[in-house]
Amino acid sequence: MAIDLIYGTGDPELNKGVKKVEPNISMEEERNQSSVVMFVLVGLTDDKELRLILFPVFLGIYLVTLFWNLCLILLIRMDSHLHIPMYFFLSCLSCIDICFTSSTSPKMLSDFFKDKKTISFVGCATQYFVGCWMCLSECCLLAVMAYDRYVAIGNPLQYSTIMEPGLCQKMIAGVFWIGFLGSLVQTVPCFKLDYCGPNVIQHFFCDLPQIITLSCSSPFVTQIIVFLVAFFVGFGSLLMILLSYGFITASILKISSVKGSAKAFNTCASHLAVVILFYGATLSVYLHSSSSHTKRKDKVLSVAYVILIPMLNPLIYSLRNKEIKEAFKRMMKWAIHSPQ
Repeated sequence: MAIDLIYGTGDPELNKGVKKVEPNISMEEERNQSSVVMFVLVGLTDDKELRLILFPVFLGIYLVTLFWNLCLILLIRMDSHLHIPMYFFLSCLSCIDICFTSSTSPKMLSDFFKDKKTISFVGCATQYFVGCWMCLSECCLLAVMAYDRYVAIGNPLQYSTIMEPGLCQKMIAGVFWIGFLGSLVQTVPCFKLDYCGPNVIQHFFCDLPQIITLSCSSPFVTQIIVFLVAFFVGFGSLLMILLSYGFITASILKISSVKGSAKAFNTCASHLAVVILFYGATLSVYLHSSSSHTKRKDKVLSVAYVILIPMLNPLIYSLRNKEIKEAFKRMMKWAIHSPQ
């Protein structure tokens, strides 16, 4: 009876990757002697025909994401006209987007050809750690970029003095350290819980809310930690963004000329679009009642912030930015006229 309670149904798929224990032992002993060694992902869809359609679509999205973000990083690094804080932060955003989507996309693409989509316990922990690290880092980086825009608009004459290279590098170091520590304090408690089975994750990647529900020990402490990290890092970054844009709005209203106001707003438009997309998608996934959203809707929204947004970010900045367009033209001319 104890084993039935732990493993749930007799479905062998649910028990795949679970080390079973001997009968006639106590529940506590059973927890100590049994553990999940791998998880089973349900994936995006079970429809084989739909998988054949989705695979080239998501492969194309992933390749475009890598191409545009790498091109943007190289362009900013090679063109001296773009060696200013705004584009330095943008290159860091591209780096984060590459790592973020690469933590899930390759595994998701390979799973399109598998009926049994398994991932090891360590692999699942690593995937979540990297994805969470990049997600939290992006929250902080968007706040830094908002502050950068405020300084550029509110104190244009002192911009180069305030946002000097040393400060920018310290900000980026802080962004990645906050993301790293925030992800670490979530991942370690989550994967130190007892996992006895079932081991089926109702998602196409290892996401903490779905993982915690599989634990056979109390996840209360882990849930509190997750909430605190999300509150201080996620909502703290959002608050900084809102405050920065409040000051930006006040600075724009002080500009007498309409042309000057439009130019100032235009420098923030791309960043504001990225913030709305990122926070809109993430909040839609994690701040909803289970009664009003289905697992399928959660998957669609997760696709938006894990896969689509890393592709859209460089496009949003590139297509609307005159300086990046000019830098791209200079690079093309250099490539054409350079000696072979």
